[in-house]
Order: sequence, then C-alpha cells, then structure tokens
Amino acid sequence: MTTPDSRLPSQSDSPSGSRPRPAAPGNSVSAEEWQLRVDLAAAYRLVALYGWDDLVFTHISVRVPGPEHHFLINPYGMMFEEITASSLIKVDLHGEKVEASDFPVNPAGFTIHSAVHAAREDALCVMHTHSLNGVAVSAQKDGVLPISQQSLFVLSSLGYHAYEGVALNEEEKPRLVADLGTANFLMLRNHGLLTVGASVADAFLNMYVFEAACMVQVRALAGSRELIQVDPRIVAGIQAQAAQVTKGLGGALAWPGLLRKLDRTNPGYAD
Repeated sequence: MTTPDSRLPSQSDSPSGSRPRPAAPGNSVSAEEWQLRVDLAAAYRLVALYGWDDLVFTHISVRVPGPEHHFLINPYGMMFEEITASSLIKVDLHGEKVEASDFPVNPAGFTIHSAVHAAREDALCVMHTHSLNGVAVSAQKDGVLPISQQSLFVLSSLGYHAYEGVALNEEEKPRLVADLGTANFLMLRNHGLLTVGASVADAFLNMYVFEAACMVQVRALAGSRELIQVDPRIVAGIQAQAAQVTKGLGGALAWPGLLRKLDRTNPGYAD
C-alpha cells in the first residue's frame, strides 16, 4: 500500500510546470488521507483512459476523514490524465480552499459535489461525467431501458434530476439531493451521469456499469430493431446477485487490477 513515506510528493513543481504546487508532505497529510489521494488521482486517470472525461470540466470528489467536512477535488485546469495525489485540492463545504494551490476550484463542480457529500454520509466518493453515451441517454425521455445486464444494476438504484442550467444555483441543491435520495446512480437530464460510493473503487465501478449501460443502449437503439426488455421481476432481485458476482467486495474486487493497468499505461498518479 502506498504511504506518505514511500511516495512523497515532489517539491520541485511550479505553476508554469507540468502540475501545480503539491500538498505538503509528511505529518500534514495522514496515511489515510494520502491513500485517498492516491485512489482519487487514479480514478481521474482511469476516467481519462476510458474516454469519459470532458477536457477539464467534470469532477470526482472524496471526503477526507475527520470532523472538518473537507473533501478533495481536482485542480480546475488540469487534464484528468495529468492529475496526481499531491495536486488534488482540499476544500471545505463552502468551496473554500483549506490548503495552498495555484489552481482554482470549479464552482459548478463544487455545487453538485458539496450537496451530495453534505446529504449522504455514506457517499465517501462522488463521481460525475459528461460522457457522450451518458449525455445521449440522459436526453432520451425514457431514460435507462432494461435491455442489458449492466442496465439492471443501474435501474436497481437509479434517480433522475431535471436540467436546471449550469450547476451554479445554491437553490438547486435540495432538489438534486432529493432526486438522488438513497440511490447510487443519478442521471442528470441533458447533462450527464453521477455515481456515489462508500469508496473510490465503488464509485468508479458504479460509473463503469452506468456508462456501459448507456453505451449498449445507444448502440441498440441505433440498430433499428425491436428491443427485448428484461422482466421487471429480475430487476427487483439484481442487487443480491451483484453482491454474489463481486464476492461482496464491490469495486474493491476490480480496483487492484485497474491500478496495475494504470501502472502500465499512465504511471505517476501516486506522486
């Protein structure tokens, strides 16, 4: 497992370099927070690897342990494939940075993520994408259709939130939270996808399944053939089957392999 002692952030970077000033190493970052930073940086790079990123315009956030209600989010302006553990920005629930960074925080990203983190104690990680397949299905009136195995996992815990413009309005927060409810998947109409998880790995696995369901649906609808929909009774029992498939580990089952994939294709996320 990566620790602050074994993978200390570099002190040589500057705003004009490849990445911004890193967080201070050593005692200022606990081993638990550092591991969250490494996992979150990996998630950003995996989103880029799978092609779900939208330049610099979406976000993944993680709540930092402790009573302060701080969370980590991307430095606004960095490409997802560039993000490192030390470059992540720590902010409070008011969107104020609580440590030095030469990059700003996207106000729209803060509005969505802070609302979910404040309302859902179980949502350690919140992931939001503008993937082409996700936006395409979010614009379809019927939303996610029960036409694939992936869609069943989504439908068992899915909410919908109507588009209200760029997410800058504080008054939208309670409506977004109410639409999410206790679900792990939220389709933001005409906008994109959002998932939550008790870990970075869980939120990523949820997004992988969500995106796959949307991709299958877009392709199936493009085939101009009648679609076979899954029996609703099967949807009702899918959560128990999902636990069996992942051996009760959720995203943790696939996460080590995903990190090995990153180590081969885009190492450096743990810097």
